[in-house]
Amino acid sequence: MLDNTYLTFDIGGTKIASGVVSLPPAAGAPPQVSDRCEIPTEAQSGGDEIRRRLVAFAEERLRACAAQHRHIDGIGIAAAGVVDAERGVIAAATDILPGWKGQRIAEAFAAVTDLPVAMVGDVGAHGLGEAIYGAGRGHKTVLSLGLGTGIGGAYIVDGRLVTGAHGVAGHAGHVVSGLGKGFLCSCGTTSGHIEPVASGSGLATLYNHERPADVEPAADGREVCERAALGEAYAGRVLERSARALGECVAGMANLLDPHAIVLSGSVVQAGPVWWRALRDGFMDGALELVRQTPLIEGELGGAAPLIGAAHAVRTARRGE
Repeated sequence: MLDNTYLTFDIGGTKIASGVVSLPPAAGAPPQVSDRCEIPTEAQSGGDEIRRRLVAFAEERLRACAAQHRHIDGIGIAAAGVVDAERGVIAAATDILPGWKGQRIAEAFAAVTDLPVAMVGDVGAHGLGEAIYGAGRGHKTVLSLGLGTGIGGAYIVDGRLVTGAHGVAGHAGHVVSGLGKGFLCSCGTTSGHIEPVASGSGLATLYNHERPADVEPAADGREVCERAALGEAYAGRVLERSARALGECVAGMANLLDPHAIVLSGSVVQAGPVWWRALRDGFMDGALELVRQTPLIEGELGGAAPLIGAAHAVRTARRGE
């Protein structure tokens, strides 16, 4: 039996997704996600306007739920940026969302609803969803990695998200790799982070940086993967180098944290067998002997993961857990 239903939001640089999530009383049962919809973020309009559009979207969604006589127990938010979950404030953000830093999201929602509101980082929410209800369920500790336009991560212990002293725990894309040396990372450094050469956009960056004169530039990571699948040797080599370097970084994270399982999600994990083989090779090369047995699992929940994780976060907050 499903015991709690939450209105959830996933705020990204391109879109704000929403869904109604009903969570089961036990983690082993599947949640239900319904009434999914989205609006464009319109990031260029600035943080104040994004906040206003988010709240207006929420009000519209709450009215629709009321019209359907659907009871909502709380609001869960998965937000881009570094989140101060206790205060409901965006503590830090990149230029992907100009003016997003400092936005007081919980305060804005309190002005329009009496429902409990909980906010966590979007990658953290994704990790919670996968760890508790998705590919990581049944594992005591889970390292979740989101590999898309950027690279993020989350560490979940006994169903709880580890956020760290400053809320930045899980920034897996900012682990150092020799392959990334000299490439500009989204955080502003060129010291060698893995994100600018192993994310979706990073695959294209690496491909275009070293491409032979007779090879056309790739528009994005998807095109690199398509060219590799069609047999282009250069694209295949780029995928292998990128995935192996990422695997070595994942091994370093696993050596430090020793999780029971590692879940990988996002567009990059669809890169194909060449990518997965090189990732596993890099992981095996870098992992300590006992850590090598840690399973590398592809995520199951897709875009529903952060919505489910946000619902879990607000249910946990309601219960004071």
